[in-house]
Amino acid sequence: MISPLSIPSPDPVFQVFPIGPFFGIGPFEIHIYALIILVGIIVAMIMVNQRLTKRGGEPGIVIDIVLFAVPLGIVGARFYHVFTHVGDYFYPGSNFWNIFAIWDGGNALYGSLIGGAIGAWIGCRITGIRLWSFADALAPAMLVAQAIGRVGNYFNHELFGLPTTLPWGLEIESTNAKFPAGLADGTLFHPLFLYEIIWNLVGVALLLLIERRFRLRWGKVFALYLIWYGLGRSWLEAIRIDPTSDGFLGIPANIWASFVAIALGIILFVVQSRRHPGVEISVYRPGRSPRVIEPRTKNKGGATTTDADEVDGAESDGAAGSAGSAGSAGSGNERWTDEELSSTPR
Repeated sequence: MISPLSIPSPDPVFQVFPIGPFFGIGPFEIHIYALIILVGIIVAMIMVNQRLTKRGGEPGIVIDIVLFAVPLGIVGARFYHVFTHVGDYFYPGSNFWNIFAIWDGGNALYGSLIGGAIGAWIGCRITGIRLWSFADALAPAMLVAQAIGRVGNYFNHELFGLPTTLPWGLEIESTNAKFPAGLADGTLFHPLFLYEIIWNLVGVALLLLIERRFRLRWGKVFALYLIWYGLGRSWLEAIRIDPTSDGFLGIPANIWASFVAIALGIILFVVQSRRHPGVEISVYRPGRSPRVIEPRTKNKGGATTTDADEVDGAESDGAAGSAGSAGSAGSGNERWTDEELSSTPR
């Protein structure tokens, strides 16, 4: 008997949005999985923009970076999945174009990290933003985007684990191609998509708390992200059966990738802690700064004035005094070191 607390899978009709035969766009359909991934990307962009802006970045500059990071991240995510599930795409009679059917699911986070990192590096070089500053701003936003994306796995009836008798087991129809052979109809499975959503959201809270408590910069927050996500993903992949990725020595590729992520996170944190024990002066590389918008000019009675000229004198003096004080404080307490002036994102 199925538990009253079990999680039913959505009706397959909800995998295509909007629902109904009159909303199709020619021969194409809008898949809920793709829409959810898009929502995750947008939410992440908003978060990164807010975090970079608070640290002195130009508002909206994140768009210049994600124009490279998102497309390369999607390509990396898809091809990593395909080449870690070779048997699902390369067999006699297989349809070659299924390799590109991203709407059917199958987008690996580790592949998106590789492709996205390349795109972010390109975008950061163009905008002058430090790569590690962008990575730190991105870290909690990535976990939020991943949590949102896992809802798409739920609609696609995927990302489930071993059979379970726990009351919150996930219901998967026995006609599902991913349903394990030999199991009885009505078998419940661990809802790995839900476990990862919870794990990611807890990670967001921890990263923000630790970042604020210890004022972490220079890529250290991103290092903690790699460690946290790697730990959670290695456990989830160990009980996943829908299906798992191809592996080495009997261990799925995604678990190996999780181990690599954890190791890289530890190395990155240690190295950056030794290289940059102080505060991060700016999110921009030395010699780069936010674009300055020239004040508008106006012609009044034959005299040319600017918006700044119309500011009340007392207010201008007050602002100048504040700026002077801030400049004095900054020049005394936040000097650039030779290492910081010569450092470039890696």
